[in-house]
This record gives sequence, C-alpha cells and structure tokens, in this order.
Amino acid sequence: MKWARHDFGFFMLTDGTTMNRLLRRTLQGSIILFNSIKPQQTQSKVKCQPAKLQQRVMSCDKCFVFTEGYIEIVTRLRKCHLIYGFEHGAPTEPAILAKLFAWDGIRTVLSIHLSAMKDPISFDNTEIAFAPKTAKELQGAQFLFSMMGKPLLVKLGTRLAPWSIKVGLPVKGLIRKTIFKQFVGGETLEEIIPVAKTLGEYNVQVILDYGVEGAEGETAYDHARDEFIRVIQFAGTQPNVPFMSVKVTGFARFSLLEKLDSLMHDAPEDSLIKKYNRAILLLTADEVNEWQRVQERFRKICEAATASNVGVLVDAEETWIQDPVDAVTMLMMDEYNKVKILLYNTIQLYRHDRLDFLKKSYEAALERDFILGAKLVRGAYMEKERKRAAEKNYLSPIQPTKESSDKDYNEAVRFCIDHLENIGLIVASHNENSNLLATQLLQERGYALDHPHVHFSQLYGMSDNITFNLAKAGCSVSKYLPFGPIKDVVPYLMRRAQENTSVGGQTGRELGLIKKELKRRKV
Repeated sequence: MKWARHDFGFFMLTDGTTMNRLLRRTLQGSIILFNSIKPQQTQSKVKCQPAKLQQRVMSCDKCFVFTEGYIEIVTRLRKCHLIYGFEHGAPTEPAILAKLFAWDGIRTVLSIHLSAMKDPISFDNTEIAFAPKTAKELQGAQFLFSMMGKPLLVKLGTRLAPWSIKVGLPVKGLIRKTIFKQFVGGETLEEIIPVAKTLGEYNVQVILDYGVEGAEGETAYDHARDEFIRVIQFAGTQPNVPFMSVKVTGFARFSLLEKLDSLMHDAPEDSLIKKYNRAILLLTADEVNEWQRVQERFRKICEAATASNVGVLVDAEETWIQDPVDAVTMLMMDEYNKVKILLYNTIQLYRHDRLDFLKKSYEAALERDFILGAKLVRGAYMEKERKRAAEKNYLSPIQPTKESSDKDYNEAVRFCIDHLENIGLIVASHNENSNLLATQLLQERGYALDHPHVHFSQLYGMSDNITFNLAKAGCSVSKYLPFGPIKDVVPYLMRRAQENTSVGGQTGRELGLIKKELKRRKV
C-alpha cells in the first residue's frame, strides 16, 4: 500500500489489500480506490458483505472509487460526488461512465490510471526488444543494417536489384536471405502465419500489407481489389490481425488520380470535398465511368472489411495524386465509420500542410457525424517530393527542417488524443519521443494505454525496441507486415533501404541496440 498526493486530497493506491483494511482507512482519504477486487472475493475471503460496504459508504460524505464489480452498489450511492469504475488495472472510459452513472449528485468523473504511477516506459530494454530473435538472427540484422548505413552501396543496390530481377539474374536467393527476411513476412499468406503467431506470443498484433505494386490496366485493378479482399478475409480468421493496408493506386490509374488532383488544385472552392466534386464534373464521360469503377472497387473492399471486422488503412501517396485519395477516403469514412472505425486515412506530417488538414478532417467528421480514422506518419517520399518540386519550380510540400516535422507530428498526436471521442488514432512512428509522448498524454488524461481508439505501429524489421516495449507496457501495438513474391515486393524493399539511409540516426540506433543485446547475451 502507498499514499499519493492529489489536488483532491490524499488517496490510496492498493493492490491486493483486504477490503477490511480499506474500510478502516475510509475517513483518512478523500478518494479510495479498490483495485482488482471482485464481489465474490470480498465475500469469500475478506468476509465483508456488499450490504455492509454500502452502509459504510453511505455514512461517509466522501468521494469514492470502486471496481466494476461494485456497480450494483454504487448506482445507489447518490450522495457521492465522484465515482469511477476500475477493472483489473485498466480504467473505463470517462464518457462511458458518465452515461452509466447519470446521478443527480455527480459533479464530475475523475480518471486515475495506476500506470501513470509506474515507472515510465523505456525503449532501451533490449532483452524485451529482441526476445523473439535468436543470436544468429540478430547477427544477420547487424550485418544488413551495417550495409544500409553506407549510402553509396544502397544507391547502387537499389538500382541493381530491380534490374537483376527483371532480366532474370539468380539473385532471389540472396535477396530472400537478407533484406526480404528482415522486412517481409513471406511470399504467401500461409508463410506469414508463423510470423504472426510469434509476434502474438509477445502481445504484438499485425497489419497486413499485400506488397505488390505498379500493375496497370482495368484487369490488374480488379485483380488487386480481389487480392485485397482475399487478404481481408484471411485477416478475419486470424487472432491478432486487426488491420489491413491498401493503396488506392493498386486499383486506380495513376494518371487519372494525377488529373483529378490537378483539377482540385485549380478549383476555387475552399473545402476538399467541394473541390473534388467540381473536379469530377470536369472529367470526360469515359473518365467519369472509370472513376466510378474505382469507387466501386473501394466500396467492395470496405464491405469485405466490415463483414470480416478488419480495419482498413489507406496508404498515403505522392502529393500530386494525394487530394483525390483523401477525398474518396473521407467519403468512404462518411459511409462506413458511423458506428465504429473501419477506415483510417494516412496523414504525412513531413508535409507542412498536414496538421491543418488533420484539423479540417476532424471538423468534417463532426459535421457529417462519423468517426475520423487517422494514421499518423512522417512520410516516405521526401527525396522524390523535393526533387519534383525543384524540377517543376514550385514550393516543396516538405517541411523545411526535421524539427518542424517533429513538432507538427507531436502536435497531431496531441490533437487526436485531445479528441479521442471522435478520432481513432494510429501512431505509426519509429520516433521514440513521439511514441513516449502518446503514452504520457494517455496517462495524463486518464486513458488506458490500450484505449480502443489508440494503436501504435512500426514496420516489421525496424524499431523492435519500440514495438515490444510498448507491448510489454500494455499498449495496443502492431507490426506492419508486408508479404508477396520477391519480384513484386522489390519496390517496397528498395524504399526500406533508402529510408534507413536517409532517416538521420535510424540505422545507427538499430545497430547500437543490436550490439547491446548481443553483448548482453555474451555472443
């Protein structure tokens, strides 16, 4: 038992303390918290009947906190100013409690989360971070990240690997044993099952990503739709695969998206959807029919996800096709996110306009009465974006500095957590400070770390120190797990190699953690 100071006075944190001892201390605290004590335990072990508890509580004009097991009792305690449900260390949402406990005498609902009193989460614990890895696997990862720390080698490799695959050189074996093994779950859905199972043993979930990119043509787009649906249906049968990632460019022509984006930029209207509606009117009849087929593919994906109870994360694209992707995703949210969060739009905070976009998206969700799904990332196309902006002589959409990108990202996290009643948040980041900020904000506001509207995610093969330590702390967290034939996932693998070269300190951090764990294991 220990005591802590709070604005309301002293309150007592307990863990397994008998009910009788708690009752004897009632008059010494303005708030009493009964943690993880069920009514049947009280009756059989402590011999304190609920009726006696009720009598004692009713005789004291104080504020009380009870476990969920005592809801039947506390619903009659109209004298209490404050009552808060607490079940097995995870607080119930204040909004739900306010609805359940609609008493005349209640003034407010105070959230107290025991995890806020615990030691802060640390991402330096390599024993937890690499628990699933053998020494041999760690040594392989050490070699790979060492190579990715050499920019010239990465530049050469990202050019040679796609070419070698295209002309049929025997390089698949080498790719499979190195970069493919590190960042991809397998070539087929069946191959990712043991990977997902291993992650699940450490309370880490999976976001499936069918990593095939670049096919063009109506037949290819229909095939991509069918593949997305197949993956969604598979995810629905797995115990720890709550999400599936999709790319609109997988089932829509890039040049059509580019035209829509250009028309939207030229439109005089002041909102995303109004710009989108005007742009649709300026398409040719054939393009309108083509775009209707895109929307129908998207809708069928959403219907399959609804039937399988699997969330859909819509990937971000290049800025010159992003506006129509945002628009169609928002329209689908308006249709499918009314009751629960099915769709999440990906918001790239390395763009200087995205924090404002997030806030406008939230306002639109309130106006249209749907729940906004927001997956926050920094971004993966920085070099390409800056290069195109320079070539075409327009203002780069990328933040001027890493610090400004970090600032907007953290502000976006703060905004989402401040509006969790209407936002579903996925903190998709390899930045340790941003992940820690999210956990601290949840604790400060009295939310559980595994709040149903908050999820954390990192790419498979990277930042295991974040993923597994978050899982150990009780957060809802996943690995973004791509799969597909080697020849089809090469573009994804090349981006991972380039990303680890361009992200300041990422490769060095990975290497330092791996070396630390190998040293701890005395390897």
